[in-house]
Amino acid sequence: MPTPHEAGNQHTGPEEADQPPSMSSHDVASPAAPSRNPCCLCWCCCCSCSWNEERRRAWRASRESKLQPLPSCEVCSTPSPEEVRGWAQSFDKLMHSPAGRSAFREFLRTEYSEENMLFWLACEELKAEADQHAVDEKARLIYEDYVSILSPKEVSLDSRIREGINKKMQEPSAHTFDDAQLQIYTLMHRDPYPRFLGSPAYRALLLRGAPQSSHEA
Repeated sequence: MPTPHEAGNQHTGPEEADQPPSMSSHDVASPAAPSRNPCCLCWCCCCSCSWNEERRRAWRASRESKLQPLPSCEVCSTPSPEEVRGWAQSFDKLMHSPAGRSAFREFLRTEYSEENMLFWLACEELKAEADQHAVDEKARLIYEDYVSILSPKEVSLDSRIREGINKKMQEPSAHTFDDAQLQIYTLMHRDPYPRFLGSPAYRALLLRGAPQSSHEA
């Protein structure tokens, strides 16, 4: 005949069987441990960082007004014939002209490489920022939009430049992307710029500024 203590153990046995099995400290920690997620903007790849999802959604929602649209002066300005001809003299003249950047950006869109101009403009905006909090936010947004390997707008950067960015992002500054911006500037100068000068879009701009009297009889 079982003792009262043994009877108590026999009574609780079925209830214990219904309980979930005990887990070791290793088993408990494993499901909760954050996996390395490359889509996270935290360059440490840890999604448990203080930069939470709520702030990320807010930045994502404001992306259109912060970076993508060109200022109205670039969209609406009408370049003079001399200015348009000057774009063929040097890439610097094109990029220093708001109307030139707008026309070149439209051309890049036809080649599915508009992200290069967007990245360059975003870097220019970042370099003009003096408030450190705004610098932190914009730098993280640029990283997400143009440096992250999972972004559909990722720009082409070599491994050395990427490693440098990852280190600088520990303490972002207005010049975090300077090397990357120069690389993309060089890329646009070397590849699409010559094609732009030979494109129908550029020829149309030249003809728009041509004297009309030469076509009249």
